[in-house]
Amino acid sequence: MYNVTLYTKDYCPYCSAAKSLLTNKGVSFDNIKISNSSVLKAEMIKKSNGGHTVPQVFIGDKHIGGATDLMRLEEEGTLYRLLKIKNVA
Repeated sequence: MYNVTLYTKDYCPYCSAAKSLLTNKGVSFDNIKISNSSVLKAEMIKKSNGGHTVPQVFIGDKHIGGATDLMRLEEEGTLYRLLKIKNVA
């Protein structure tokens, strides 16, 4: 399984939705909170090629996008392939 990283802020409903989806699939992830860190925010923007909204989701070195993009992959049935986990849906 690939390492999953989320850049998030506190009290963000989209961040909560992305974390819930991954948690419900049994996927562990690194949660990098950028709320109080301009350094981490700048890191996120650079790593995501200009993405400034949260969450920004990465599976391995691949930038997925935000929560909506993550949900779309799940609805299409392709998220499990990116995560390299068995499709249990």
